[in-house]
Amino acid sequence: MAIKIVLDPITRLEGHLKIEVSVDSVKGTQQVVEAWATGTLYRGFETMLINRDPLDAQHFTQRICGVCPVPHGMAAVMALDKALRVTPPSNARIMRNLVLGANFIQSHILHFYHLTLPDFIDGPAMPPWQPSWKADKRFDSATTQNLIGNYVKAIDMTRKANEMGAIFGGRMPDPPTYIPGGFTSFPKAELISKFRAYLNELIDFITNSYMKDAENLAQVYGDYKGIGRGYGNLLAFGVFDQDDQGRTKLFRSGRVSGGAGTIQPVDTKAIFEEVSYSWYNNNTNHLTPDQGETIPQYPKTQAYSWMKAPRYLGSAYEVGSLARMWINGNYRNGISVMDRHQARAKETLTIGQAMSLWLGQLKTGQSVFTSYSLPSTAQAYGLTEAPRGALGHWLEISNRKISHYQIVTPTCWNASPRDSQRLHGPIEEALIGTPVKNISEPVEVLRVIHSFDPCLSCAVHIIRPGEGSRVLHIG
Repeated sequence: MAIKIVLDPITRLEGHLKIEVSVDSVKGTQQVVEAWATGTLYRGFETMLINRDPLDAQHFTQRICGVCPVPHGMAAVMALDKALRVTPPSNARIMRNLVLGANFIQSHILHFYHLTLPDFIDGPAMPPWQPSWKADKRFDSATTQNLIGNYVKAIDMTRKANEMGAIFGGRMPDPPTYIPGGFTSFPKAELISKFRAYLNELIDFITNSYMKDAENLAQVYGDYKGIGRGYGNLLAFGVFDQDDQGRTKLFRSGRVSGGAGTIQPVDTKAIFEEVSYSWYNNNTNHLTPDQGETIPQYPKTQAYSWMKAPRYLGSAYEVGSLARMWINGNYRNGISVMDRHQARAKETLTIGQAMSLWLGQLKTGQSVFTSYSLPSTAQAYGLTEAPRGALGHWLEISNRKISHYQIVTPTCWNASPRDSQRLHGPIEEALIGTPVKNISEPVEVLRVIHSFDPCLSCAVHIIRPGEGSRVLHIG
């Protein structure tokens, strides 16, 4: 007999997410047999931008997310650079990368220690550790105390990563230094030295704490290497330009189907946004982002999410660290809960080491900006990566104003609802087959969800700690 479990809100992530799963016995094992991922908040940033000055785009869109604002600033200025036909100088490219890299490091450390680790260990008997579920905690007391110590140290590390990014970014989050044609900061010797001191300390923590803790988690919870696979389709837009023309990147663009080793190219014309099960007007269904519209329609029959459903040639693709590392050839051990954590840890070190090299490439006293003229009309897009995966901004300018803006975020890829063919989104698909030992404490479900690190919006949740309500539908 199927039991429906409603987890609302999913805590320890950014924004408003509800997950419903149906649990039943399959061949003697109690497991998830159906899933629904619901984004519960409409914000409408794309609508806000219409008729505004194109130079507003990078400032407005950074407010989409409090954890990953920098990638939105990067995507916006990349689209504007193309629209304005301007190439930023090398110093600007490098400093854009350094501030974005600081955001990646901060986000990855935050995700592992503060958003994920509490699913696996018992913390102190105090908030934010309590209340918590007691199910399936496997570490001995000594290891648990060491992990709690690193949890506390990671708070300091995330602060330092933000302080590091602010050296060139001006402030974190929402650095104002990303502008079309370049950057507003200049690479001074004392700033480079200060940035490097922060980076060296962070690389030491990543190497000696984060990497080891992620590996230890994967060993103790080795069964999660076989949980949460999903479709096995992986996609990345690529990130961190290595040359001024963007021909090469630290992490390349590409996609794989079904966990294959063959890397296929990404064609933006093959990306469509589905809204059959989303609270948007059906006339906007199955449109490419350059033609897509954001027209809310609530209520709507069958719809259950404010997220659209991006699809590539009709297939749902997972995005994020595992996708980037797989496509780059840096990690291909598997696709699962633990593979996501291990790939993210290894990616963090890769980014930190690359940043150390980029610092040495900055040229003091040289330009950070290329001038341009604002065209009357233009169309362009900017593709990059946020810590959680592929991010795209599509821009159209008419009469020197924004006439169209469309954003496809990583969590819309990962946490999307069904599409017109009733295909699940990647998180929904990854949840199916997940064993659930105790329906009153379905920690296995949370572990799968948190491995994707969903990010719905920058929002503050106010909840009362305690038992709360539990919804179980028997039928």
